[in-house]
Amino acid sequence: MTPLLTEAAVGSVPDAATRAALLADDPFWLILLKCVVVLLIGPILTILLIVWERKAVGRMQNRPGPNRVGPNGYLQSLADAIKLPFKEQIIPDTADRKVYFLAPVVCVVPSLIALSAIPFGPVVSIFGERTVLQLLDLPVSALVILACSSIGVYGIVLAGWSSGSPYPLLGGMRSAAQVISYEIAMGLSIVAVILQAGSLNLADIVGAQHKAWFLYLVPSFVIYLISMVGETNRAPFDLPEAESELVGGFHTEYSSMKFAMFFLAEYVNMVIVSAFATTLFLGGWMAPWPLSQIGGNVLNTGWWPVLWFFAKMFVLLFGFIWLRGTLPRLRYDQFMRLGWKVLVPLNLVWIIMVTFAKVITWNTASIIIAAVAIFIVVALFFYVRAAGREEESESVPVTGGGFPVPPLDLKVPQTTPRQKALAKAEAKAARRKPAAVGTAKEGAQDGVS
Repeated sequence: MTPLLTEAAVGSVPDAATRAALLADDPFWLILLKCVVVLLIGPILTILLIVWERKAVGRMQNRPGPNRVGPNGYLQSLADAIKLPFKEQIIPDTADRKVYFLAPVVCVVPSLIALSAIPFGPVVSIFGERTVLQLLDLPVSALVILACSSIGVYGIVLAGWSSGSPYPLLGGMRSAAQVISYEIAMGLSIVAVILQAGSLNLADIVGAQHKAWFLYLVPSFVIYLISMVGETNRAPFDLPEAESELVGGFHTEYSSMKFAMFFLAEYVNMVIVSAFATTLFLGGWMAPWPLSQIGGNVLNTGWWPVLWFFAKMFVLLFGFIWLRGTLPRLRYDQFMRLGWKVLVPLNLVWIIMVTFAKVITWNTASIIIAAVAIFIVVALFFYVRAAGREEESESVPVTGGGFPVPPLDLKVPQTTPRQKALAKAEAKAARRKPAAVGTAKEGAQDGVS
C-alpha cells in the first residue's frame, strides 16, 4: 500500500493526489458497485420526486393529490413506471423512425452518467476498502457536468424534427434557443466559484469551502438558480412543452416507454443541476455551520456527509416543485429577454467585480474607488433601461406593431393564395382537356334536328 493510501484516514478530506491513488486502488467489484449506484440514483429519485411533486402541488392547491395506489397514494409513481412500458406504441407515418427511436436515448444517457463526477462524501470504508464517494475525479469535472446537462437538448431537437409534425418541431426549436440562452448564463455563473476555488475539479471546490460556503457569492447563486430552471425546461420556463400553445410540445407524438424516457430525463436533469448547485455553493457534503461544530467536526466524517449532501439537494428540488405550484408560464419573448438582457449582462459585470476584488490590495482608497465604480455601473444600468423603454400609450396602434394586438385595419382575404392557385390550376386543366366524342355527336344531331 502506497504512503498516500496509508495517510488517507476514513472521514478525511483528501487532496487530488490522494483521491487519484484511492480511485486507482479500487478493486473491480467496487468500481462496478459505484457504477450501479450512480446509474440507479436518477431513476429512484425520479420515482420519489414525481409522487412528492404531485402531493406537494396538491397540498398547495388544497386537494389531496394521488391517494389510491399504496399507502396514502405513495406508490402511484411506481405503478406509472410499471404501466408505461406496456402501453400501446403509436408511431406517426411521417416520422423518421431511426431518429424517432434515437431521440429519447440521447436525452436519457447523458443525464444518467453526469452524476459520476459528483463527490458525495469524503474517504469512507466499503467492506474494508477505503475509497472516495465518487466514480470519477477529473481536473475539469465541472465542465463535464455542464456538458452532460446540455447534450440532452439534442434529443429534444431530434424528437421534434423526427416526429413529422409542426407542433413538436416548434417545441424542439424553442428548446434549442432556450438551452443555448440559459446554458451561457449558467456557465458564466460558475466562473466566480472557479475563481474563488482556483480549480475546475468539484472535489477541490468542496474542499475550498471548509471555512465558508460559496453562498456569499449571492449574484452567482441567484443567477445559477434561475438558469437551472430554464435549463431543465421546468415551470415557469417550460416553453418547449407548453400545452396551451403546442399541444404537448416536442413529445406530442411519443407514447409508451419512449415518453417515459423523456419524463425520466427531465427529472434526472433536475437532480443533476441540484447536486451541482449543492457542490458549488452549499459546501457539497459538508455539514451546515451549527452541526459542523459538534464533537470536533465528527459529523463531517464517515457516512454522515452523504446525509447532508442529499438534504441540501432535496431543498433545491423542493424549489422546483414550489415554482411549479406558484408561478404561471412566461411568454416566450419575456423568457428570452430575461436570459439575454438581464442574466448574461449581470453575470459579466459580476465576474469583473469578483476579478477586481481578487487582484487588488484592499485599503481605504481602493474601497472608495470600488464603491464609486459600483455606483456608476448601477446608474448606467438604470439609465440604459429607462432610455430603452418605450413610452406606454393607452391608444391601440392602428397599424399593429404590438404583440399580440392585431391591427385594427386588418382585412381577412376571402380566398387564400393556395386556394387561388388551385382554382387557377383547375381552370387551366379544364381548358386543356379535349371534348368527349359522344358529346360532340349529340351536339351535331341536335343541330340537324
